[in-house]
Amino acid sequence: MVIWSDPARADLRSIYDFIAHDSMHYARKVAQDIVAKTDALNELPRMGKMVPELGNDDIRELSLYSYRIVYEIREPDVVVLAAIHKRRDFQPELVER
Repeated sequence: MVIWSDPARADLRSIYDFIAHDSMHYARKVAQDIVAKTDALNELPRMGKMVPELGNDDIRELSLYSYRIVYEIREPDVVVLAAIHKRRDFQPELVER
C-alpha cells in the first residue's frame, strides 16, 4: 500500500498552489500525475532509483516533470516521504522518516 506522509502531502499541496497561480488546469494535472506515478509502487516498489544523497537501498525516487518523488520501502508498504523540485538543493533532513 502506498502511504503519503504528512510532509509529502504538504509538498504536493505546495506544488499545486505554485502552479495554480498560473493555471488551475495544469496544477490539477501535475498533482494527479504525481499521485498516479506513485500508485505503480504497489506492484513495483523498486522501480525507482536509489537516492544518491542518502545511499540507502530502501529509499528511492521517481522522476516526473521537474520533481523528485522520494519514497521508502517499508514492507509491506511504501511511504512517500517528499516531492521535491529538481532544482532545489536536496538536503537529507528534508526527508522525514
